[in-house]
Amino acid sequence: MFRLRFAGAALLTMALLTSLARAANSAPAIDAFRAAFASVNDYTYKLHSHEILGTQVQDRIYDYSFMKPHFAKTYIEAGDGQGSGGVWAGGDQVSGHQGGMLSFVHLKVDLHDSRATSIRGYTIPDGLMQDVVDTYANVPGKLTQSDGGTVSGEPTDRLELIVDNPSANKGVSRQVLYLSKSTHFPVRQLLYAGDTLVLDQTFYDVHTNVGLTQNDFPF
Repeated sequence: MFRLRFAGAALLTMALLTSLARAANSAPAIDAFRAAFASVNDYTYKLHSHEILGTQVQDRIYDYSFMKPHFAKTYIEAGDGQGSGGVWAGGDQVSGHQGGMLSFVHLKVDLHDSRATSIRGYTIPDGLMQDVVDTYANVPGKLTQSDGGTVSGEPTDRLELIVDNPSANKGVSRQVLYLSKSTHFPVRQLLYAGDTLVLDQTFYDVHTNVGLTQNDFPF
């Protein structure tokens, strides 16, 4: 009886370790990004986002600013919600304002409030480049790396993640990320639900260590 219990416990432990191993994907491009990011205190960039949810389509250009450890600011430069902006300082709230005539009204809302997310529910921190890369490491699935060719004028590495459980990943079943071979930062991301492209993002005009301070993130 003791041997049977021990064998059962051993099998359970092996299954748990296998599950944890599946949840921690690895690739040289992820390691290269993390090494590059370690030397960065802050950055700014523009994010062109084309997003689809059913019959809804949302096109935006975001101006992003980030400072370690957890300060982020976005401004919608063009597209749906133009003129709106938000600041995240860690935690579960966003301080923001709408565009147009209501731009002077600042509110603090939940991080996942529809006024602070995209149509598919992506939050301000979801758009941070390190958080984008982290999904490829942390979402359970099969991750592969290959040469990505030239994307937006940049020679790239390509990561492709086939997701184990799309229902736990906003319905996304396949993710593709292109990272610059020179800077190791993201250049483009494509997300699919089945065969349907639901998110197409381009990261550009990236500047690192620009000297941001906490005053740049009024919360």
